[in-house]
Amino acid sequence: MHSLLLLLFSFSAHLYSLSNFIPFVEATKTQTSFTIDLIHHDSPLSPFYDSSMTSSDIFKKAALRSIARYSLSESSNQFPESIVFPNGAAGDYLTKIYIGTPPVERIAVADTGSDLIWVQCSPCDDNSSCFSQDSPLFDPNNSSTYTPISCTSENCTLLYQNQRTCGTSNVCEYSYRYADDSYTNGSLASDSISFDSTSGVTFPNSIFGCGHNNTVTFNSTKKATGVVGLGAGPLSLVSQLGDQIGHKFSYCLVSFGSNSTSKLKFGDDAIISGNGVVSTPLTINSSTPTYYNLNLEGITVGNNTIQSTQNSSNIIIDSGTTFTYLDPSMFNDIVTLVTESSAVEAVQDPPKPYGFCGSFQGSSVNVPEFVFHFTGADVALPTENMYTLVDNNLLCLLLLPNTGLNGLSLFGNLAQMNFQVEYDLQGNKVSFAPANCTNSN
Repeated sequence: MHSLLLLLFSFSAHLYSLSNFIPFVEATKTQTSFTIDLIHHDSPLSPFYDSSMTSSDIFKKAALRSIARYSLSESSNQFPESIVFPNGAAGDYLTKIYIGTPPVERIAVADTGSDLIWVQCSPCDDNSSCFSQDSPLFDPNNSSTYTPISCTSENCTLLYQNQRTCGTSNVCEYSYRYADDSYTNGSLASDSISFDSTSGVTFPNSIFGCGHNNTVTFNSTKKATGVVGLGAGPLSLVSQLGDQIGHKFSYCLVSFGSNSTSKLKFGDDAIISGNGVVSTPLTINSSTPTYYNLNLEGITVGNNTIQSTQNSSNIIIDSGTTFTYLDPSMFNDIVTLVTESSAVEAVQDPPKPYGFCGSFQGSSVNVPEFVFHFTGADVALPTENMYTLVDNNLLCLLLLPNTGLNGLSLFGNLAQMNFQVEYDLQGNKVSFAPANCTNSN
């Protein structure tokens, strides 16, 4: 049992990709390691920061983004739609990206639910075909290294057939739509891309979309100018870097309220080792090729273990989703164990977006601890990764049933905070190690 005193937390960082896709980019330096800062949407470091919001407001806002993120549309498209951008939200994490020669800085949404890297470009198709942004549109004519991708190139064929057309001068034109009806249409191109990273590594010939007709729901403050796709598809950032980073990346998510950025590491620096490291197999399902799947065998709550009844590769690890989503029967069993083993009395109508809340007397309450049993890896979670205090005497679980999510179970970012999480895409494994991510370099 663990005494819960005050729990108001965090969400941060995200990203992924796959090892068996083509690396199109070659670094201008021989280093295979670099680090990117990831800024949470509601952090004081974010251009979207609203100082009038309380910690509770920020937490609720992120949780609602999380729910909207996986409310997938039932579309008949022949290619999978990417994750929705909730109305008025910018996605949970932002990063700086530098495109072209000379490099032009842009703030982009880092999105684990899609693959394409893109920014708004001039000219727009007409006066209403681009969304408003504070900075000038990226002008490919001002970059000496900008090169359109031809319709017959292998890079163009990496788009689904109904995502690409052949435009004028044999230029590969793309059409990329998200589940909330956001979209980007434009020209597929290559150019130099770099990041606000510790090493200053630049990747020439990176494939990205130059958007000339774009509509999004994430840009209410006009700060973000595009998306860095971090899913597992062939055009995502990690897939493009491929051999350059040894098909390895890791992140460390800081706690909510921290004035530090979360870190996304690539290459040798992404490797975690030492005491406390546990590893579990990683798989990519052909039916959901963007996502990273683990096998959850069961969850221990206090002294009792609930076995999973789902098939193997049954949970997606996603640093872009706030809550953890579980099969309804497992969620209900957990609620029962929490109420039976603590002095918490369930409330009938928990405040949105929570699925279970309980009231208690006094200034603190003992609650059962959680251990997630992945194949080969038992991950013991700190109390603050599973519970939050909504009011002085109202305790809520940071878990939800996956009803309405097409059966998807998700291991979200609150469960992962203050862990180093390494993805070895060639070794097909994910590793966990507890850490103080605020001090992670």
